[in-house]
Amino acid sequence: MEEEKMNLRLDMDVQKLKTEKLRKGKNKAEEELNSLKIDYKMLCLSMRVDGLGKTSEQWCEEIREEKDKVDRWEQKFQEVQTRNKAL
Repeated sequence: MEEEKMNLRLDMDVQKLKTEKLRKGKNKAEEELNSLKIDYKMLCLSMRVDGLGKTSEQWCEEIREEKDKVDRWEQKFQEVQTRNKAL
């Protein structure tokens, strides 16, 4: 009977150690998951800020706008050149 109690206590101690080891592993995995979530959110924010999340349509629109600006500046430049020649 005493030997059986001793074996049960040993089994219980082993189970407690296994449980504690699993609990620590779970906590570490949760911490790593939270860290990955934060990294992912920062990456998404960075992509939005840097414009990496734009669609091809958005890029085409931005290129059109920039080309329009170039055309306006070229027109102003030619107007100034014409005025300078007239003087």
